Order: sequence, then structure tokens, then C-alpha cells
Amino acid sequence: MIKSIWVEKYRPKKVGEITDQIEVVERLKGYIKSHNLPNILFAGPPGTGKTTSAIALAKEIFEDNWKVNFLELNASDERGINVVRGNIKSFARTQALNSDFKIIFLDEADALTKDAQNAMRRTMERYTGTCRFILSCNYSSKIIAPIQSRCALFRFKPIAENAMIERIKFITESEGMSITENAIGAIVYVSEGDLRMAINLLQSSSVMDKTIDEKLIFRIAAKVRPEYIRKILVVALNGDFMKARTELRKIMISNGMTGEDVVSQFHREVFNLNIPEENKITLVDKIGECDFRLTEGSNDLIQIEALLAQFVKHGQNSVNI
Repeated sequence: MIKSIWVEKYRPKKVGEITDQIEVVERLKGYIKSHNLPNILFAGPPGTGKTTSAIALAKEIFEDNWKVNFLELNASDERGINVVRGNIKSFARTQALNSDFKIIFLDEADALTKDAQNAMRRTMERYTGTCRFILSCNYSSKIIAPIQSRCALFRFKPIAENAMIERIKFITESEGMSITENAIGAIVYVSEGDLRMAINLLQSSSVMDKTIDEKLIFRIAAKVRPEYIRKILVVALNGDFMKARTELRKIMISNGMTGEDVVSQFHREVFNLNIPEENKITLVDKIGECDFRLTEGSNDLIQIEALLAQFVKHGQNSVNI
């Protein structure tokens, strides 16, 4: 028997069912009620409901005809001007079925080249009588100003912790699974407001065991428990570089972590250390410098060990977890 993907299985069918995005939902409900839709720009982190909102909006506006009047494209697949001149124009120039307009949803629009975005602007102007555009992106600053000014902007925020917990509990109950409170906390920690990641983690864990615990979540996510990261930081700040280096190598090898993974967790946990604010500022500055070097292609292990050396240099004695 083929099992369904939970992200799709539990994707909201209506705008009102979207998790946590209260302001977005209220504005979209107004468009549905009036059947008067402008061009729209969705911006925000991954897994916060942008694609779900576009599909749910189309379903409620067009009802049974939504598949005919709705075109979904992903700009990551085709980034150039040809996707605008081809697929988008051919769909936009035809009349909608039992509606005043069609909807073209362009996901990851910030991946479009500047030339393609300029062509998109002209297409948006030309087909206002037959088509509405919904653009989705992680960073609205990567969308050219002429397109931004032609769209109503919706900003999606990371899913709040309480909303994430509520959704996780709903899914586990629906699937007849058992999950500990610590495991729920681990999912929230790892996903960082990305509900799609949280649901995928939950499904991946359910394959391993019907009772999901914290240890299983961190193993599936290939993340280290935050207390282990804090322990390494404390050891380094207390001046024991070799011990911190040994512990760091151990967790990187056993968990298959990259330098970027380690830096990300260092950044999160440095704010939970019992040290003065001035020290935290210095450490965050060093973490940012290391992250830049890793992004530029430097050797992971050398840069992470150099970062630990900076922690030893700027540390203080008797730091506790």
C-alpha cells in the first residue's frame, strides 16, 4: 500500500485552515468574499504557508474550476526569460472558465533573472484583464521594484511555537502515534518555524518507531542536542581548547555535520550561555566571520577549530552551562 506524504495529506484546503498566519488569512478572506483580487507578492521563510495560501485561495475563488484557471510554476526550474515568454504568456492570454480572471502562481520568484522579471512586469501590465499573478519568494528585496509596486505584499512569519505544537499533536493523534513532550520540543527546536520541515520530521520518525522520543528526532534530523553544543562552548570559554576540539570532532563525525550546521547551532546556543552581554556580542561577531569564510568555500574543520580558538581567546573562567 502506497503511503501518502503527510505534508500534502495535511495541507489546508481552505484559507481559514492555514496555521498561525492570522493577518494574512484575514486579508485573503476579504479578497475571496469580494472576488476582487489584485496581483499578490508572498514573502517569507520556507514552510510558513505561502504555496498553501495560493492554492487554497484559488480553490475557494474558482471552486470546481480551480485546476483549469490556476497555473503553478516554479522559477527554480526555469529561471530565464523564456518561461515568461512561453508558459506564462500562453496561459495568460486565454479567457478564464466561469470567472473574470485566471491566477498564475510563480513560486520562488526571487530565482528569476532580472531580464525575466522585467519581462514579467510587462506581462502583468498587458494581461490585467484576464489574469492575476501571485508571486512567492523568500526575500522580497530580490524582486525588482516595478513588480513590487504592482503587487499587494503579504509577509509570512515563522510559525509560532504554540501553533507548531498544536499541529504536531493533531497529526500524531490522527495517525495513531505516541510522542513525548521532549520530542515535540525537539521538533520545534530543529524546524525553527518551518512547519513543512516539522511534518516531514514527524513522518520520517514514524517509520522508525510508533513511539517518538527526543533522541529519535535528533537522529533523524542529523542535529546535535543543544546541551551538547553548549557543553562544547563552555569548555572552550573555560580555556580547554583540546577538550573542546575533541568533543567537536566527535559530534561532527558521528552526526555527519557540516561546518555550516555547527556554526548555525553555535549561533543559537551562544545566547543561552551564562556570560555577560559584551562577551556574547564578541562571540557572535566571530561566528559571523566564520560563517562567511565557510560560505566562500573554506575548509570546514579548519574554520570551526579556528572559531573554537577564538572562543578560548575571548572566554572567561568558570563559565557554567
